[in-house]
Amino acid sequence: MAVKVGVNGFGRIGRQVFKAIHDFHSGALQVVAVNDLTDPRTNAHLLKYDSTYGAFPGDIRATDDAITVNGQSIKVLAQRDPAQIPWKDLGVDIVVE
Repeated sequence: MAVKVGVNGFGRIGRQVFKAIHDFHSGALQVVAVNDLTDPRTNAHLLKYDSTYGAFPGDIRATDDAITVNGQSIKVLAQRDPAQIPWKDLGVDIVVE
């Protein structure tokens, strides 16, 4: 069973952490939630297209509260106060800041 990961901040580093988990550790780690003040559609676009690292090869879609990557739904939160993020309710085992 994969360790469930939350990513707090989905800027360039947060997106690269996601890609590293997806590309190299997908059996052991699974990103299940992201906290970022940017809306899911913009985050999905930025994940898909990176001017430095190139396009992400997977299928990426967005809804009002999630990003779906290759069929896996990732909850997107927009909480300014990290203490208010319901990581436990989302089943998150570790958080990457």
